[in-house]
Amino acid sequence: MINLSKTYKYFTILILIAFTFHSQAQFRKYSNEFLNIGAGARGLAMGSAQAASTKDGTAGYWNPAGLINVRTNTQVNLMHSEYFAGIGKYDFANVTIPTANQKNALGVTALRFAVDDIPNTLFLVEPDGSINYNNISTFSSADYGFLLSYARKLKSAENKHVNFGINAKVIHRGVGSFAKAWGFGIDAGLQIQKRKWQFGIVGKDITTTFNTWAFNFTDKEKEVLYLTKNDIPVKSTELTSPRLVLAAAKSFSLSKKSNLLAEANFDVTFDGKRNTVASFDPVSFDPKIGLEYSFRDVFFLRGGINNFQQALADGDTLNQKKVWIYQPSAGVGFRIGSVFVDYAFANLANQSNPLFTHVFSLRLDFGRRDKKQSIK
Repeated sequence: MINLSKTYKYFTILILIAFTFHSQAQFRKYSNEFLNIGAGARGLAMGSAQAASTKDGTAGYWNPAGLINVRTNTQVNLMHSEYFAGIGKYDFANVTIPTANQKNALGVTALRFAVDDIPNTLFLVEPDGSINYNNISTFSSADYGFLLSYARKLKSAENKHVNFGINAKVIHRGVGSFAKAWGFGIDAGLQIQKRKWQFGIVGKDITTTFNTWAFNFTDKEKEVLYLTKNDIPVKSTELTSPRLVLAAAKSFSLSKKSNLLAEANFDVTFDGKRNTVASFDPVSFDPKIGLEYSFRDVFFLRGGINNFQQALADGDTLNQKKVWIYQPSAGVGFRIGSVFVDYAFANLANQSNPLFTHVFSLRLDFGRRDKKQSIK
């Protein structure tokens, strides 16, 4: 028998540990940002508002507690997207396997963001001052994240369900042959469903995520860096600050065949004032809003807004007038048997200066266990 109060207490202790580390160490405000891109076209189309309602393998990224809602023997999720006209490539893959009694679930997630063919111009200029373009080589910069997730059902009643999940994540980052980093962190989350309401709370990097960098330069490269008055790094440690995600979602039955899901998330950071809707010192709040219309659990239409910021108005030559900007997104999805295909049209900039990207994701269900369970 699970003691629910002890589980809540344990989760609270993890959050407090995160705050303790935060008060005793120096953190970089923006670290491991590739882990903040998102996972799955469904979530990106809904403005990344997912912590309360996520119920498939992408929950390994959004809220590990949601993995308990996978109702198949095995589920596979894949996603691919490209940014900046194909310069940056982002991939996501997840495999989730619930236990036979559906009270536990294990998930393995891999993420990769990479930029290839970056010009290396260290030796562009010869010692005599001439320029030799044949000396230009290329290298790649790639970031990898690996998440091992565990989810457990804490309480299951007719009108109330409570689930808990935790992530152990390993990070590997590389910049050509010059720099390598390894990191480790922990996420934990809760999901609560009460009738048509769903709630989520996620602590990301709750014990901080540590990236240890090591640098490797040849003697010739060091010489060029020295002559061009660049520092030659030896090693460094990068700390990712904890953050909290608070979420609420509600389902509205429009008819016997259609449903509307609305969700709002609030990212809470504790590393000083940020350019967000509500910003204090040291706490900032960043809202995300998403909608999903579903018809017979076969066709899905989605939209969302996130990343609200204040920016200088276009055409303001005095750089004094600020306006609110945001990032809109939209998408669709459909199901054919046990295959789900989702698409998102997401904006990387803002509504007035669009920089859109196309995101595709695929979900495969193997051996469905509970046909009555809601698919999404």
